[in-house]
Amino acid sequence: QVQLVESGGGLVQAGDSLRLSCAASGRTFSNYAMGWFRQAPGKEREFVAGFRWSGGSAYYGDSVKGRFTISRDNGKSTVYLQMNSLKPEDTAVYYCAARGGNSAYAYWGQGTQVAVSS
Repeated sequence: QVQLVESGGGLVQAGDSLRLSCAASGRTFSNYAMGWFRQAPGKEREFVAGFRWSGGSAYYGDSVKGRFTISRDNGKSTVYLQMNSLKPEDTAVYYCAARGGNSAYAYWGQGTQVAVSS
């Protein structure tokens, strides 16, 4: 079992930056591929960024490419999402997730709210 706790959300203006953190506990963090998702009101959950299970390279959803960066610190068992040039359409609850193989994400955090005003 892996427990995930997100933090760093808040209310910002368009063009601002935020860094989200997700602290993991319970299992060996480096054994898991991590990802970030988001869900806006009335919309389906959307993939934001993640690490591939094979090779560990980062990949991004089309709507955030060039603006968001995912990173991880295995020593701190933490994954980060640096969000730059934020837009009102980035407003959502952001969730981090973990998977122990090349399969669906099995573990989810409780989410952190990001609101971007125009």
